[in-house]
Amino acid sequence: MPMLDRPEILVNCAVSADGRLAYAGGRRARLSGPADLARVQWIRADVDGILVGVGTVLADDPSLRVHWEAIDRPKGRSPKRIVVDSNGRTPPGARVLDGSIPTIVAVSERCTRAFPPEIQVVRAGTDRVDLARLFAELRRQGMRKLLVEGGGEILASVLAGGLVDRMTVFVAPVVIGGASAPPMVRGVDLAAGRPSVPLTFVTAEPIDDGVVLTYVPARPSEAPARPLSGSTHPDASKGPE
Repeated sequence: MPMLDRPEILVNCAVSADGRLAYAGGRRARLSGPADLARVQWIRADVDGILVGVGTVLADDPSLRVHWEAIDRPKGRSPKRIVVDSNGRTPPGARVLDGSIPTIVAVSERCTRAFPPEIQVVRAGTDRVDLARLFAELRRQGMRKLLVEGGGEILASVLAGGLVDRMTVFVAPVVIGGASAPPMVRGVDLAAGRPSVPLTFVTAEPIDDGVVLTYVPARPSEAPARPLSGSTHPDASKGPE
């Protein structure tokens, strides 16, 4: 198998039983239980970088660090934090800019925002971040494994661009409903009858009161793929990431 011109990409997220990432209007929903939270920390401890979109930073202000105490492991090397922020909307006081962990902010070539000197800025794409270009640069910098944690626009882009090697989804035993609760994957609407991104089911593992579903991309012979939106990441102004 030839070496990919990008890191190995792992996608992980938690959703309600009706496929929602958060409550109405993007308000954060704590869907994972203790065992699933520990599972995510094990994944984080094993990757070179953790990536989210700027919408997630705006909505949740995550630290994107490994919580070593949750997995009873001595503190090790911290994976880099990567924020996809085409237009430079990350707040100056956001935790991802605190300098405690090496951090990359990916912006478009049109972005004029200045970031603190300890933050590495990567320009990839004219008007918005091109994820394929960004991932190629991360691989060039030595990243071999990358965890993508969302939100819905980022997940749509990596899936549509064929930039995923494994996807795990924790499904919580709760229904959120409503019109404005963000779905797991956003993107453009397509005609009915064909899957946007065909996947192959691998396992279903009970955990806490829910289940973790694992998928890998389907082989081209298994099902036709149609794009959600392409691998260029939009500004994510329509929902949390």
